[in-house]
Amino acid sequence: MDTVALRQRIFSIKTPHDFNALAVDIFHFQYQQNKVYRQFVDALGIISGIVDQYDNIPFLPVSFFKTHRVVTGDQDEQVVFESSGTTGSATSRHFVKDFSLYEESFTRGLKLFYGEISLYCIFALLPSYLERQNSSLVHMVERLMWKSNRAFGGFYLDDMQKLADSMIDAINSGNKVMLFGVTFALLEMAEKYPVPIPDAIIFETGGMKGRRKELTRMELHEELSKGFGVEKIHSEYGMTELLSQAWSQGDGIFRSPPWMKILISDPNDPLSLLENGHTGGINVIDLANLNSCSFIATQDLGRKNADESFEVLGRFDTSDIRGCSLLF
Repeated sequence: MDTVALRQRIFSIKTPHDFNALAVDIFHFQYQQNKVYRQFVDALGIISGIVDQYDNIPFLPVSFFKTHRVVTGDQDEQVVFESSGTTGSATSRHFVKDFSLYEESFTRGLKLFYGEISLYCIFALLPSYLERQNSSLVHMVERLMWKSNRAFGGFYLDDMQKLADSMIDAINSGNKVMLFGVTFALLEMAEKYPVPIPDAIIFETGGMKGRRKELTRMELHEELSKGFGVEKIHSEYGMTELLSQAWSQGDGIFRSPPWMKILISDPNDPLSLLENGHTGGINVIDLANLNSCSFIATQDLGRKNADESFEVLGRFDTSDIRGCSLLF
């Protein structure tokens, strides 16, 4: 199967038929070319040849990215994204063979919900991610800053007052502002260096990292809204194992780009899918994961709505704590 042709179809999806046809084609491609995924499908007793609908495709548990090299084909990787994990725990590794596919995915996805990235000054408060290498989130924000090409923006570690001053300068100069921040750092800034920037877009990317008491999403967003003077707190749902993200423009309601779809499985029977409105395991079809695995069971708990939006409600009790996008 021609990977160039498959890639071209990923960002050309316009109808449910387009999505289903490509998802099925990528399933068969990955079944043939991905040793780990093929063994998983075979172990379930699924006959690959009869899979003709995306909701019949089996989802690989995300934990396989910790224990196996999940790759499709034999091309060498350009970059390896690695999850944060906790001290002493195994980390996920995503072997990315085509970084430009990741870049096209997050650029197109963000544009769908927020318009041209060149209109924004991009700021980042991601201390825990900058302190380690191979963070997919840092790679994404770094490239967004480059695409923005504005005089204001950048990564900040500890100087929150300087960050606050720089964002106000950017706004006073007629710029739009985006701030990506890890939860514990955003809370600290909201408490110690509150800054009224009502027109800014504040993204909390999740993660207390054990540094603060966990809050409900409502409590968290209330504190952040107060500290930054904004009406809504935005969020990003992404992870090391995915090359696409879903975006929330407030209230914890996420929406996906056309090449990404959420399905909810029965917690007691992972092979059975639930109807909209029911809480269960979040499964993700990410067609941008062309060279790894596009069908991932995440270990997150969630609920899908009739309009294809979804909410993230927690984690399975037996799952590891994930640093990125741990929403509660």
